[in-house]
Amino acid sequence: MIFRLPIVLFVLFVCFADTISAQSGRQKPGPGPAPSPTPRRSIYIPTTIDPKPLPTPKKDDDEVVKVESTLIPIPASVLDSNGRPLTNLKLADFELRVDGKPAEIGDISTRSETPIRLAMLFDNSSSVRIAREFEKDAAIKFFRQVVRPEKDLAALFSVSTTTRLEQGFTRDVSSLVSAIELFPPPEGATALLDGIAEASRYLSEVQGRRVIVIVSDGDDTISDLTFEQMIKAVQLANCQIYVVKTTDFENYIRTKTRQGNANIRQLAAERRMMELTRQTGGTVYSPIDENELDRAFNQISAELSQQYILSYYPEDEADKRGQFREITLSVKTKPTASVRTRKGYYVPK
Repeated sequence: MIFRLPIVLFVLFVCFADTISAQSGRQKPGPGPAPSPTPRRSIYIPTTIDPKPLPTPKKDDDEVVKVESTLIPIPASVLDSNGRPLTNLKLADFELRVDGKPAEIGDISTRSETPIRLAMLFDNSSSVRIAREFEKDAAIKFFRQVVRPEKDLAALFSVSTTTRLEQGFTRDVSSLVSAIELFPPPEGATALLDGIAEASRYLSEVQGRRVIVIVSDGDDTISDLTFEQMIKAVQLANCQIYVVKTTDFENYIRTKTRQGNANIRQLAAERRMMELTRQTGGTVYSPIDENELDRAFNQISAELSQQYILSYYPEDEADKRGQFREITLSVKTKPTASVRTRKGYYVPK
């Protein structure tokens, strides 16, 4: 017994040491095949709403949603013959046609009744270095003027070779301002069409009136999407687009004249932005100096507050899935009024 006890202890010690060795010396898997290289353009879109959690909406806040899956929102800017907004129209004043046939308007509302979901898309490629600081200042003023913390949400994107969400949806204007002030220096190519489509998809995940404001020269050098594919993505997400085109502003800084020597690529970019806003009921602004830049953002803010938002609830469209349906809108009680609105919508597949 005297000699057996040390032997037993020795055996137990060896077993225990082997166990520890097996655990601490566990081999990690050997290196496998090298990971595939990062794609040339990766798009980062988080699915969470940053930076602060939003309060649970009250029941009254859901009234503007109605049947989101079938609702087609139709924002309408209405001007009289002198170019002044008509702001006292009623539902009965409007006439809607879809594919040329009369269609019933389900509801009408104004900015005060409808929360806005706004995404600003900043071109941050190397082609827009000259006017960047002026543009940032104007954007900060715009957010402070437009966003109503009790109702609205806004987000900020930058676009160059990649699309980046600089600030997710927030009601906090100071967070948007900080994101703008911390913008990295402009660099890289311009995947603008891809960025517009990505911002549209981001907006489609929230309920409310969806608006995108683009600050860019409109040029695109590297997108995967075609213009037609981008337009379809915007229409499917029911987004309205405004463009603050920076080309004239940047030319004016260089030459001090409004007229510039636009090349073919710049002209093509301008036509694309004009068509994009025409299709969605927005417009293009082309400021040439700081005052006009401020005025452009002020005009967008004013238009958003003066627009009507009509609601159209299509009947069963199972036989038209994936098809584009054309919209025409008029004010039957004001024949001389001009109406700017979206040109149609795609029936979801």
